Amino acid sequence: KLRFLGHAAFEVRSENTTLLIDPFISGNPAAAVKLEDLAAVDYILVTHGHGDHMGDTVAIAKRTSALAVSNAEISRWLAGKGIKTQGQHIGGGHEYPFGYLKLTNALHGSSLPDGSYGGNPAGLLITSKDGKKLYFAGDTGLFGDMRLIGDEGIDFAALPIGDNYTMGPDDALRAVKLLNPRVVMPMHYDTFDLIKQDARAWADRVAQETSAKVLILKP
Repeated sequence: KLRFLGHAAFEVRSENTTLLIDPFISGNPAAAVKLEDLAAVDYILVTHGHGDHMGDTVAIAKRTSALAVSNAEISRWLAGKGIKTQGQHIGGGHEYPFGYLKLTNALHGSSLPDGSYGGNPAGLLITSKDGKKLYFAGDTGLFGDMRLIGDEGIDFAALPIGDNYTMGPDDALRAVKLLNPRVVMPMHYDTFDLIKQDARAWADRVAQETSAKVLILKP
């Protein structure tokens, strides 16, 4: 079960396990929940260190004892704040109770909220216990190796379309063609004026030019 929490934040529930992805809640004008609503969290997956993705990871992890998973640099930074962590890196995967998580490339930056180095940004490729493949691209530009990610057989992909900081609608459409997901969802748009986009117009183009089903969720 997937719930969109606004911007690039998601809640994924599989059996009795709850994952949060890039939980930017405080200060997020598009946030669908309050921090206190996120009471039962088992894992927090962080794609990179920017404040609109790291978000409330520390506060949520301290309250829920969730395991935070990110790249090695972010994991060490979080561990220094008393958070339980599992560090991975690009191309590396690990088996968790919810399934297999592999970090993929993402073309972006990754400084942490205090300005320290946040390592390489990443996308998240999750293979659930029942074999579903979910790809959360994180903040990224278009890159040709998305075709290799698509070779995995993607059931669901969440792609940024906001432009300026990430792919815009044109490149996100090209990404859909490389990934060939069954279902694709736009994210990282409309939260701020600088990344305003017409998601419905983008969805119409995807429907016309690909076989993917487009899912536009309100937070």
